[in-house]
Amino acid sequence: MVNNSPKIQDISLEKIMGDRFERYSKSIIQERALPDIRDGLKPVQRRILYSMYLDGNTYDKGFRKSAKGVGNVMGNFHPHGDSSIYEAMVRLSQDWKLRAPLIEMHGNNGSMDGDPPAAMRYTEARLSKISAEMLRDINKDTVDEEWNFDDTEKEPKVLPARFPNLLVNGSTGISAGYATEIPPHNLGEVIDATIKLIDDPKATLDDLMKIVKGPDFPTGGILQGAKGIREAYETGRGKVYLRSKTSIENLRGHKSQIVITEIPYEVNKALLVKKIDEARVMKKVDGIAEVRDESDRQGLSIVIELKRDVDAQGILNYLFKNTDLQISYNFNMVAIADMRPQQVGLVKILTEYVKHQEDVVLRRSKFDLAKAKSRLHIVEGLIKALSILDKVIKTIRASKNKSDAKNNLIKEYQFTEKQAEAIVSLQLYRLTNTDVTELQKEDKELHTTIDYLNKIINNHATLMNVIKDELTEVRDTYADKRRTKIEAKVAEIEVDTSVLVANETVRLLVSHDGYVKRSSLRSYQASDTDDNGLKDEDYPILDREVSTLDHLFIFTNKGNLIYRQIFEVDDSRWKDTGSHLSQEIGLSSDETILRAFVFSDLNQNGNFLIATSENYIKQVAFKDLLPGRTYKSRASCYAKLKTGAAQVLDIYYVDDISCLVYVFTKRSYACSFELDEVPIVGNRAVGVKFVNLKDDDSIAGFFLTDPDNKVALITQRGAYKQMKLSEIPITSRAKRGVLTLRELKRDPHRIQLVTDITANEELTVITDKNKSIAINQKDHPVSDRYSNGSFIIDPVADGNPSRFVKNQIEK
Repeated sequence: MVNNSPKIQDISLEKIMGDRFERYSKSIIQERALPDIRDGLKPVQRRILYSMYLDGNTYDKGFRKSAKGVGNVMGNFHPHGDSSIYEAMVRLSQDWKLRAPLIEMHGNNGSMDGDPPAAMRYTEARLSKISAEMLRDINKDTVDEEWNFDDTEKEPKVLPARFPNLLVNGSTGISAGYATEIPPHNLGEVIDATIKLIDDPKATLDDLMKIVKGPDFPTGGILQGAKGIREAYETGRGKVYLRSKTSIENLRGHKSQIVITEIPYEVNKALLVKKIDEARVMKKVDGIAEVRDESDRQGLSIVIELKRDVDAQGILNYLFKNTDLQISYNFNMVAIADMRPQQVGLVKILTEYVKHQEDVVLRRSKFDLAKAKSRLHIVEGLIKALSILDKVIKTIRASKNKSDAKNNLIKEYQFTEKQAEAIVSLQLYRLTNTDVTELQKEDKELHTTIDYLNKIINNHATLMNVIKDELTEVRDTYADKRRTKIEAKVAEIEVDTSVLVANETVRLLVSHDGYVKRSSLRSYQASDTDDNGLKDEDYPILDREVSTLDHLFIFTNKGNLIYRQIFEVDDSRWKDTGSHLSQEIGLSSDETILRAFVFSDLNQNGNFLIATSENYIKQVAFKDLLPGRTYKSRASCYAKLKTGAAQVLDIYYVDDISCLVYVFTKRSYACSFELDEVPIVGNRAVGVKFVNLKDDDSIAGFFLTDPDNKVALITQRGAYKQMKLSEIPITSRAKRGVLTLRELKRDPHRIQLVTDITANEELTVITDKNKSIAINQKDHPVSDRYSNGSFIIDPVADGNPSRFVKNQIEK
């Protein structure tokens, strides 16, 4: 019984997809995206050149419509979209992408600004002169051929490529699992390196790199990084930096301008100019007056006109770092070698090219030898026929027809069939004596040619000399000067902040609750200075005029440090609240700002004095609290707290070690000691013991001041007292100290607030009910250690003392 059921296979989808994708990947790797190591061409590029060659569309003939060339390629060899073929054709003609363009094009073939080419029906194209070297001798069986997609015509698998096109023009492409990025090189250097390898097959990479210094981009530029170049030439992968060629020109009126004459390879010029102008408009860099693209047929020129008295080099450094005036270029030299993609270096590329040329020249020599021998055979027959001309003529006249004549000549005079064919086809004018002389001369030349070709075929040294001579001829005809300058070291780009921001005086405010803002002096002066936009319960920690180039350090009570340069603080009107630090940096809900300091630069030599509620004190060097790379999004730690309830009491910046440290406890014990007793430790160290506390006591406050000043303190009962600091004896750290209030048996006083005070300062006490009580020093006599002061606040009616506010007394 015949089984007529369909042939259905039970195969998993995973296997089907894997098999199909493997075929697809192999196809696009070998037949689309990656160049052949021998001729440096992708299939579509090879087919374009070969199709135009077959059509006679060469450099020594007139231009033809690009659409005709694209149609021939698509119809005969490359059955894909016409747009992809035309794009490949256009790229082959662009002298800012190829070091040696293989196609000449009339009309708009795009631009460095990223402008698209005109439609193929408008442009005209032909092969360039150097393309003839890519196709030379292709009709002499120099390369293998294969059938095209519909088996109607044969196409070459590779072109003869009489110069190392893979290196000269480079290649770029992306396929499945592979990508390639091979930069263009100088034709003269590459050919010289090839000749060096022919002369010395054991030449090392270092030997070749004495000739090939590095890539030579058609757009010029300055290439930095000898180490990256060597890695690329050794392994196929490497990273270098390519920067524009620039100069700074001085103008009248203390002005200057930056002139850019070369830009990095494959950088879009229009987008580059736009990005530079955006930096001007958005005021990312201060000092740029105008950006102009003055490029014309004479060459590229971008002019950046600067304002008066600005740092031109600093602005240029900023542009190098933040625009495509400088780019990183990553070598990824992948090519098809031995029918598979390989990561190749300089030696491998040139070695494979030399092998290809050996094969091409050997096959051409064998082809020419066979042709010469065939012609010699005919010439010898003609000479012999002319030597017995009368007999030959008699034999031919006696023959019935051409076929009979050929047979008679072969039979009677031992001519071969080919010779007999040539004799019977001989025209009568060739029977002159002159023609005999020419045949004898040709015979001699053919013998010489055959001997030379045999020598090439049988002698490897002769073969290599032929390759060298032909490479030398190509170099002498087409080589030009190097355009890209090579610099061994990668220049470090340091951008001075003063270049980015105008040095402007502004008003800065940092609040207790974490609001920060800067306002122009115009906005500040036009507003009621008390109307600072803060909530009623909030108050300023720092409120002063600063420069936009100054540096702000903000310390929280939880041991966190936030750094900003003043220009990085949001610009707001003075009456606005400003932005909260938690919008950029995560802070706890109960975290507040203790202190804020402003410095003109980050080269300070002082230290920060820090004490915590856990009874630890320490000094941290300014240089240990410098901002890190992630300062904009993360706070750094300046004090390590052991428990969640602990907090920092206060922070002082110390640049005068003659001051003394004074500490007061809730139970009115006071102690003073030299600053030298506090060690300088790391930002994450807890420090050393501050004071000797009783079990039920805690630190009320501390400060760093001159012993000639006074201390002002207020108790939980609302009593205020002033006394001289000199009454507190200087001892050493971690002592209990002396009492500064008289201990009462009933409802004793406990220190709520404490601060140092000078004669030129006046105090205001703010309560937790937001009431203000001004204190006039003259109304309160200086007391001794045993006094409890005088009452100035009713805690029930006014609220508990919350903080002191100091103000300078106007003289």
